[in-house]
Amino acid sequence: MPVNSFENYPMTWKPTVNREERPIYQALAKQLEEAVIEGHLVPGTKLPPQRELADYLEVNLSTISKAFKVAELKGLISATVGSGTYVSYDAVSNAYLLGEEKPKHMIEMGAMLTDRVSYGPLYDLLQTMLQESDCARWFGYGRPGDTVWQKDAGVKLMNYAGIETTREQILLANGGQNAITATLAGLCRHGDRIGVDHHTYPGLKTAAAMLGIQLVPIRSEGDEMNPEALLYACKNENIKGLYLIPDYQNPMTYTMSVETRKSIAEIAVQHDLFIIENGMFHLLQDELLPAVATFAPERTIYVASLSKTMAPGLRLAYAAVPLKYLDPVKKALYNLNISVSPLFAELAARAIVSKGFEQMVAFHKEETKARNRLVDKYLGKENCLGGNSGIFRWLHLPSSFTGDQFEQLASAQGVEVYSGGRFAVGNVVPANAVRLAICAPETREELEKGLIILKEMLAV
Repeated sequence: MPVNSFENYPMTWKPTVNREERPIYQALAKQLEEAVIEGHLVPGTKLPPQRELADYLEVNLSTISKAFKVAELKGLISATVGSGTYVSYDAVSNAYLLGEEKPKHMIEMGAMLTDRVSYGPLYDLLQTMLQESDCARWFGYGRPGDTVWQKDAGVKLMNYAGIETTREQILLANGGQNAITATLAGLCRHGDRIGVDHHTYPGLKTAAAMLGIQLVPIRSEGDEMNPEALLYACKNENIKGLYLIPDYQNPMTYTMSVETRKSIAEIAVQHDLFIIENGMFHLLQDELLPAVATFAPERTIYVASLSKTMAPGLRLAYAAVPLKYLDPVKKALYNLNISVSPLFAELAARAIVSKGFEQMVAFHKEETKARNRLVDKYLGKENCLGGNSGIFRWLHLPSSFTGDQFEQLASAQGVEVYSGGRFAVGNVVPANAVRLAICAPETREELEKGLIILKEMLAV
């Protein structure tokens, strides 16, 4: 025990040091990880100040700082300027939303699998392609020259979203998360910090943890990201970039106002931030607002995936990348993928340039609105947030439940939903809510059955 005894001193975490175990900071980081995983340090626990721990263990302050840094990059703890270091609320939550197998006898309303209304037109288009005499070329490696017209289709897709870009700036990726991960890998280094909503897309959390990138939650006002809070993070949190879903944010369902989009774009320009704008829901909205990229075109990587407008199994996304970021993002995509599937790229390109694309989007909107009417019928709009064209809803729970409890109870009743803890970032207290993927049940009848179960649970 050190000379200055801490025997009766109230410390939330009292690790031990084995002087023979080197390096000491890694051993401490491992103890911290084990304490979190085993439940000895619960989410939200404030850790002792670093200097206090250094005195207690009789080690250098830098040793404690390194240990905390390792734990922070793993997403186990989160430091807030002027507040301290806390065990992250999402430290032990499962960020992998799509299970290995479809749960048997379970109504899927957790993972966001889209409806099947566009499968028929895509199947017809694929059949036509496979009857062409040279169709075998789509089963080999694609080469850069093969993608010229496919990139033209990407330009057209961007134009639907109001994004002005060129063929040179279009990159193809194996889905939206793949494009986001490659962008982070190309533009960030281990330890860089990225600003995000306080509840955000779990795929981003997974990618950031894998790359050693820290996510910094930005305070919201009226649900949407607050520009003043972003400005504070630029000055005090040393963030390098920003990740946004401005249209029907996942999971909180808000759509960012035009004024806020402009303010955020201005801040990004002033503080040399890059922006990753995820436009996965843009075309499904009734009112198409200008993308953030239109206000900061030289700062914004706009990602348009096809999983929500065509089919989730069509693993393809287009990224419109400003010239200043093009080379590192292109190299990261190549190192991750070498290339995308030539078959998928050709199928997607033909679908986009065909007259049927707008019809496919319209089919999805029609189906989604019908499903939202069912949600409103059984759960109402007051606590079950979301618009009539949204493919998921954000259900706020009464105080008798926590999000985790409700997820477990719903699962026991045969309905899979996902709690707010899966989406919370760092030391943000998870919203007492669950996300309902109303697009995931295969039929409206199955959705209705699940909604009835949830309504009965809430009535208890």
